[in-house]
Amino acid sequence: MLTSFCLEQGPRMRSHDVTHLQPDLLATAQISLVCKAIAEFSHERLLAPVADGHAWELVSPDGSARYTFTARRHQLEHWVLDRDSLERTVDDTQRPVDDTQRPVDVQQFLVEFAPLLGIPDALLPTYLEELASTLASSMWKLGNSTASADDLVHADYQALEAAMTEGHPAFVANNGRIGYGGDDFAAYAPETGNEVRLLWVAVRRDKAALSLGSGLTEESLYRDELGAETLAGFEATLADLGLDAHDYLYLPLHPWQWVNRVAITFAPDVARRDIVLLGEAPDTFRAQQSIRTFFNTSNPQRHYVKTALAIQNMGFLRGLSPKYMRVTPAINDWVHDLVAADDELRARGFGVLRECAAIGYTGDAFHHLGFTSPYQKMIAALWRESPLPQLRTGERLATMASLLHRDAKGSSLAAAMIVESGVAPVQWLRSYLDAYLRPLVHCLLRYDLAFMPHGENLVMVIEEHVPVRMFMKDIGEEVAVMGDLPLPEEVERIRAAVPADEQSLAIHTDVFDGFFRHLAAILDEDGVLPAADFWSEVRACIERHLTDHPELADGAAKHDLLRPTFRHSCLNRLQLRNTLQMVDLTDQAGSLLFAGELANPAAPATVAE
Repeated sequence: MLTSFCLEQGPRMRSHDVTHLQPDLLATAQISLVCKAIAEFSHERLLAPVADGHAWELVSPDGSARYTFTARRHQLEHWVLDRDSLERTVDDTQRPVDDTQRPVDVQQFLVEFAPLLGIPDALLPTYLEELASTLASSMWKLGNSTASADDLVHADYQALEAAMTEGHPAFVANNGRIGYGGDDFAAYAPETGNEVRLLWVAVRRDKAALSLGSGLTEESLYRDELGAETLAGFEATLADLGLDAHDYLYLPLHPWQWVNRVAITFAPDVARRDIVLLGEAPDTFRAQQSIRTFFNTSNPQRHYVKTALAIQNMGFLRGLSPKYMRVTPAINDWVHDLVAADDELRARGFGVLRECAAIGYTGDAFHHLGFTSPYQKMIAALWRESPLPQLRTGERLATMASLLHRDAKGSSLAAAMIVESGVAPVQWLRSYLDAYLRPLVHCLLRYDLAFMPHGENLVMVIEEHVPVRMFMKDIGEEVAVMGDLPLPEEVERIRAAVPADEQSLAIHTDVFDGFFRHLAAILDEDGVLPAADFWSEVRACIERHLTDHPELADGAAKHDLLRPTFRHSCLNRLQLRNTLQMVDLTDQAGSLLFAGELANPAAPATVAE
């Protein structure tokens, strides 16, 4: 049955409820975020801590503030600060440093060091707002996250998804969510684990496009995702307005998007009945870490739904392009078929979660502009396969981001998984690398094919607490072919002109620096596996792949993944340069910012620092 629309739907709290904004939680969140800022900005060579005896020192450009701390430096210039050691001195006067009033403030830190960070004055307030929102999210998590690492080892897929607290491991301002109010945070933030019902609108068929992947029809998509009763309710709603359902397509919306964007910004379209609000469908969903993607908790076998969401988060307004949606299913089918036909990838159990249907509305005034605009990306959605129907007996799912998770007491989930598995850490790591790294290396060497393989984009398949295979997601917007591999005309959009010396960054930056840098340090810090052994296994995984595939020797030489150094591509520099749009999506390679070279810890001659 169709649920009637109500602004106060779901588990929303009143916007004046700020019980998580507490001094003790703020102090903890501030220390954590300043430590991360120092670590990541130093990693990107924006800051240069100076050794001071057994400690390190950072002095603001004007000399007014001095930060001291103890830390350890791992491979890839990765810093791990001792949080309890962090102190700030101003004008040679030591401030109180007890647990509740420690004088550390990440916004103040950014203002003090802004001249070194390259933030344009006009965008500094926006970045400070993103930091405030990140702090607010951290305080909520600190006050509400009670599951220990040992608990999470046994948690189900969605409980684990909601338990993730860090966000992107490299970005400092990684929970900006500018546009969300307090009530929106309570209702829709992934970490709350709250259930949400999506809103549905009907959009005129001649002003929209529905694209379908292999084996799908419009009828089967809507029937399988909504059910006959809900579809009958949609038709009745349209009939009551004197409208014919055959003239419309059905499009899911994030509830926030309707209230804050569609009902206002697209008011003429609504008034013309080009867009018709149908209300909520019965299924409940949970927001995933990516904020705008939802997992169906009522019927987990049904697809994820990814929605357009016009909030500012981590360098982008999170819309979806109807133009891109037109070819998204075709791109996903092509990648899926390529992966499924490859013996190596099949042997590793590597798969992709297809975005099998997509829809976008283009009947608005903004689509008549002679240039692109975020306003053209506000009414669109896609459906992505659920991994659950593809599980075998004894398998369970976990976001790969969970391998970097630490609980409120600092305990590592990866370490807990290794202990619970009962296998030696090196054996556990080999299984993980064969499931994750080896398929990515193979795709690069054989096809010049690159994904966006950060932790949130991978779903691990776990057996007895050991990762055994992977599902890659977020294919349509993130995959790239960097060579001359023949592509169908409708898939040609994914061909990327990437300089030859930057193509290997698909592994060096996205995997080594973006994920392994953090995981290796966690396992080393926790006494699970020395970092030197971690990187030795990474090297061995790549070498075993080449031994098994001598026909890829030319590709291996071209990309040279075990070279002594690689270019240091920096993520925070992108966000600091322009927090509103980090990169030009039509020329992502040309948008990159570099800071010299990094020593490759997987290279045979590399010696741990």
